[in-house]
Amino acid sequence: MSELAQNQYYRPVSTSFGLDPELHHKLRTFVFDRVDPEEAVLMSLETLKSTLSKVVGEAVDNFGLFLNGYEQRNLVEEMADDMIRLGPIQPLMEDPEVTDILINGVDQILVERRGRLELTGYRFRDQGHLMNLAQRIANAVGRRVDESFPMVDARLPDGSRVNIIAPPLSLKGVCVSIRKFAVNVISLEEMVDMGSLNQKMADFLKLASQARLNILISGGTGAGKTTLLNALSQHIGQRERIITVEDAAELRLDQPFVVRLETRLANVEGIGEVNQRDLVRNCLRMRPDRIIVGEVRGAEALDMLQAMNTGHDGSLSTVHANSPADALLRLENMLNMGAVYMSSELVRRQLSSALDLLVQIERDSFGNRRVVEICEVCPCPETGARCQAIFQFERMKDGARFSQTAWRPDFDQKMLGAGVYERFLEVLGVNS
Repeated sequence: MSELAQNQYYRPVSTSFGLDPELHHKLRTFVFDRVDPEEAVLMSLETLKSTLSKVVGEAVDNFGLFLNGYEQRNLVEEMADDMIRLGPIQPLMEDPEVTDILINGVDQILVERRGRLELTGYRFRDQGHLMNLAQRIANAVGRRVDESFPMVDARLPDGSRVNIIAPPLSLKGVCVSIRKFAVNVISLEEMVDMGSLNQKMADFLKLASQARLNILISGGTGAGKTTLLNALSQHIGQRERIITVEDAAELRLDQPFVVRLETRLANVEGIGEVNQRDLVRNCLRMRPDRIIVGEVRGAEALDMLQAMNTGHDGSLSTVHANSPADALLRLENMLNMGAVYMSSELVRRQLSSALDLLVQIERDSFGNRRVVEICEVCPCPETGARCQAIFQFERMKDGARFSQTAWRPDFDQKMLGAGVYERFLEVLGVNS
């Protein structure tokens, strides 16, 4: 047995309850012939289960099967999941420890728990079973999956993000990647308890959010950028009007005056697309106190930075990059996507003028997520902008630690304006 299969979370699951596969197929066909799928999607889950239970009982009698009550209930659950929920992966969607579900064809379903991938024992019956699920997910957002449209991005009703890729592009068969929507927002204090940063760094980030610093969170895929962004947003004032712009709504803001904007893909005719740049431009006309862009990845970076430079302090966003220097380089490239070409020095001057703070977060090979650098974005005569570390995570021969550098960031005016200047000095350990 493989190392993954030996993992304590490997849970083989049989959906046929010991039945001969052919008999199992006949039983399902009998039930589905008597319960119209189009009517099923209009029923509540409990009503559907009640209806299926009666039909399953009739089928058991007709086929002369010996299924006890537990086995019949499991069969009803399986069929209900196939008709209106997510089939064999529904238990994984309900597992609070699972953050990602990765389906690599019919017989390989992986999950991420606590930052590490694990193989499960769940599987689909065949390619048709998996394709049916993919098509139902796509149809729910007005899309389709077939040879003409083999790639689809979608969102489940609970907010989870889904990517589907199918043959002929995928040689493995249909592959589905689900990033589950986090029900509970993790606070900075909880991140301290988890070892993602120390208390002084958390206190500094609280003040940065309260004082309306413009903050960019940088990190790789799955590093925890959105988690940190959600944690920072908890320290935005209750009387501020916040506009969020996202490809797929993931942010969880508890403030009362929040307007959430979400992009829209083109329809099957190729029209109707609304991208992030369209939404960022529109939200500038909506009198926001703060703008939060879930992730900048294109020309909208120009509009976002211009907003930061024109009175929308306290804006937040994330970017995919492996270091603060890489993050500035990526933003530089994005800015040139959104405007007539500007020199690197001019672009970086705009970056240093708009951004106050860059926070780098990473996930290590053991699945641990931590803030590895908190930097001030400073003007630089030679390059236009540079990142100066205030806090950092240091790896040494005898271990690792979070530490504060000797750099004194120049945020006095914003801290004074927010009424937290004394606390700011206290956190930095500076005498007033």
